[in-house]
Amino acid sequence: MTHRCISDECLSSTGFIYTLSLINGKYKMTILYTLMEFGVVRFNEMKKYIGGISYKTLSATLKELEADQLVHREEYPQIPPKVEYSLTQRGQSLIPILDAMCEWGSQNRL
Repeated sequence: MTHRCISDECLSSTGFIYTLSLINGKYKMTILYTLMEFGVVRFNEMKKYIGGISYKTLSATLKELEADQLVHREEYPQIPPKVEYSLTQRGQSLIPILDAMCEWGSQNRL
């Protein structure tokens, strides 16, 4: 049995840090949770559901999640414009993690 030594390791090369880089941010997990719970959500619906988030922050965060291929943006060519967001298959693979967090929170809420 070999023992690992922390001085030989690098946290930045772990899967944990990679995952954290994708979901770290004030509203990213909230947006992912919203899409997990409601499936397809329009921008203004999400803004109302989340509450204290600004339009600019919501837009920027959705763009980051889209760039990381966790969220799909569907734009419909109509007036007024209609844009819907949903989880991609990659985003859906986070559902077990989100479910576990919800369960932990329910069991450990003070």
